[in-house]
Amino acid sequence: MNPPIIAFFNKKGGVGKTSLVYHLAWMYYDLGLKVVAADLDPQANLTAAFLDEDRLEEVWEDSNTNSYNTIFRCIKPLLSGIGDVAAPDLEKIEDGLSLLIGDLQLSGFEDELSSQWSDCLDRKERAFRVISAFWRILSQAATNSSADVVLVDLGPNLGAINRAALISADYVVVPLSPDLFSLQGLKNLGPTLRRWREEWQERILKNPATDLALPTGKMQAVGYIVLQHGVRSNRPVKSFQRWIAKIPNIYKTEVIQQNNDIVETISNDPNRLALLKHYQSLMPMAQESHKPIFHLKPADGAIGAHVYAVQAVFKDFKDLAQKIADRTNIKNGIAETIANLGRKELACGNLEKAESLLQDALLQMNLIGMKYEIAEVNWNLAQLELRKYNQPLATQYYQTAHRLFSELGAAKDLARIESEWS
Repeated sequence: MNPPIIAFFNKKGGVGKTSLVYHLAWMYYDLGLKVVAADLDPQANLTAAFLDEDRLEEVWEDSNTNSYNTIFRCIKPLLSGIGDVAAPDLEKIEDGLSLLIGDLQLSGFEDELSSQWSDCLDRKERAFRVISAFWRILSQAATNSSADVVLVDLGPNLGAINRAALISADYVVVPLSPDLFSLQGLKNLGPTLRRWREEWQERILKNPATDLALPTGKMQAVGYIVLQHGVRSNRPVKSFQRWIAKIPNIYKTEVIQQNNDIVETISNDPNRLALLKHYQSLMPMAQESHKPIFHLKPADGAIGAHVYAVQAVFKDFKDLAQKIADRTNIKNGIAETIANLGRKELACGNLEKAESLLQDALLQMNLIGMKYEIAEVNWNLAQLELRKYNQPLATQYYQTAHRLFSELGAAKDLARIESEWS
């Protein structure tokens, strides 16, 4: 099964979209998933977040014509008419975290994508190769890196580049800022996504090349994220409340086309993935250090109250990553990786952190119905409670694990926990 491709898109710029993709890429990596972050914005801001200027200059000034280490260089053979897209040479950030580097020259692909869109209706094979170029490159990147998820950063416009990029996406997350312009962009976004999806479904039937795999154009909207709102006493300040209150129903009617009479609020809206505050001085500190906020250390300047703020940011993004995983095709993997992190903490004797991670994993697994894994986590929690000298609770977890293993017919696992329990 191919890993999900998740695009982050809003017609309005300046909402914190690139920072969001950057932090989520690191969070999924921290949770044990293999991640590809793809920069399909011609402004290449995501690339600049990951790489320092020396590395950027080295990549962009590289004169090696056989190097396919940016998105534009991957499509250049197709654009020049001398071949098809090239397999990308991903930039390794960490083992399990890779970057498909953006390129300022990508804007030169806009006109070709625009003209080839109509040529698809004439059953021209080259047109389908051009329109599907992004999807085929992203798919190859995911395969080459054994990725669990691909996160895509896009520019703030409704042009041909973003149309081709969004056709490549399985899911779309909409970052918003609480202001008039962002809401107006949201009103345009929904109808545009529907039109592009419908037009692609019409075209995909005319593909003349039976050996050319094409994206389905799923583009399923999974929710929105409100970023950069001001907060006082854990509540949005009054100047933002007016706009925040309008978001749920605009999203519901314009993006997912639900026209029921239920009036949602931001606090109970099922489409709201997160409400992330402005992180004030932490953001420039993280940018200076070229690391996500939740990786900041005292050596980076995160001292005093900043230490607690960094911990809060970690929780914000972990919760967001889990919520997105619930609505896409990566939730099985993330539940198990969270459980594995909990087991590592348990082995190290960090009982409080281990309990938090194992309980998070258990919640995710119960939602999915991962019966064997639920049994295993209950056994882990039984071991944890024994180390806390809480025999009654440990017994409850042990009995739950024993019952589930019995129902599954897992004789070896039953023998294992019975032996260790005695």
